[in-house]
This record gives sequence, C-alpha cells and structure tokens, in this order.
Amino acid sequence: MLELALTHRSWAYEHGGAPHNERLEFLGDAILGQAVTVKLYADHPELPEGELAKRRAAVVSTTALAELARGLSLGDALRLGRGEELTGGRDKDSILADTVEAVIGAVFLSTDPATADRFVLDLVAPLFADPERFTVTLDPKTTLQQEAARRGLPHPPYSTEGTGPDHDRRYRSRVELDGIIGRGEGTSKKAAELAAARDAVTALRAGRRRARRGDA
Repeated sequence: MLELALTHRSWAYEHGGAPHNERLEFLGDAILGQAVTVKLYADHPELPEGELAKRRAAVVSTTALAELARGLSLGDALRLGRGEELTGGRDKDSILADTVEAVIGAVFLSTDPATADRFVLDLVAPLFADPERFTVTLDPKTTLQQEAARRGLPHPPYSTEGTGPDHDRRYRSRVELDGIIGRGEGTSKKAAELAAARDAVTALRAGRRRARRGDA
C-alpha cells in the first residue's frame, strides 16, 4: 500500500499503465480535511465559520503539505517517470502534497479510522505549532501588499507561466519586493501566486528576525 502511495502516474504510464496513487490521494484528501476541520472546531469555539475555513485552508494547502513531505523526505522515495525526474519532480510542491494525501489514504486503508485520524493530527502538528501559519498563510498577497506600502513601494508585480497540457496544467509564479524574491507553483494561476507571495513574506519576516538578533 505504501509503494502504491509513492507511485506517481508518470511512472505508471511508463510501466504499462500500472496502478498509481491518485485514488489514494482522493481518499487521503477527504480524511485530512475531516481531521483538521474537527480539530479546529474543537480547539476554537470562539471563531466563526469563515475564519475556521481560512485556517483549514492554511493547514491543508499544497505549500503546507509539501513542507511536511520534505520533512519526511518523501521526495526521495517517489516512483517517478523519466520526464518528471528530469524536471525536478521530486521537489515539486504539487507532487509532494499529493503524495502526502496518498500516504494518508494508505494509512486509513491499512489500519482503521481512529488510527488514521491520529496519524493525520501527528503529521500536521508542526503546522498548528507555527505561530505565523495563520497570519502569513491566510492571505499572503494582501500581507505582501501591506509590506510594500510600509516600505513606500508599489504593489509587487507577479510573473506567472503555465506549462503542460490543459488537463494537467501547472503554473509557476515569481514575485519580487525590495530585493526579496518569492517563488511558488500550483495547479492554477491563483494558487501559484499565493504560494509565491507566501514565500516572499516568509523570507521578509525571517530577514527581520535576523536583523533584530544582529545576524544581518
């Protein structure tokens, strides 16, 4: 089951249409969303529905799940086709995030719902523990615009390009503010630009923290 969760469709295509992880990904996405939703509902009785939805989106986003995948070195274990291998598929946010969801689906099918729920909550615990997760991540484009205004600079422009066929379009975006460059990718232009803005805001805040410590 784990091997199936780590098998990308590009590998399956090159091996005679072998099974791949997209069905597990579909299942894992639902299990992840439920576990995170229940935790947020229980932990924050004071928050309205809209705020809960924003926080859930921050935890289950492609960027957040890709962070978790890198922490687990899932990219090293992926079974990828030659094309994805040559274009850096082992470190693509979209592939890594999908793999995390597939692993969650595999855990659910291999154990039981309660075990899968505990697995998900242990997995995403670092995301909930990040103090900036629910500030930077909720609306990073607005945060970046506010940062530009604070520095007396115009709104930062985004450069976004799409690649791949219509049924599997991937977008990469780049944004720059005051010498800081943010990059992101996603399955839509909006998702890629949000990821790029989040990357830039995170870098800007990290720079301020270093400056306060005297490291920069």
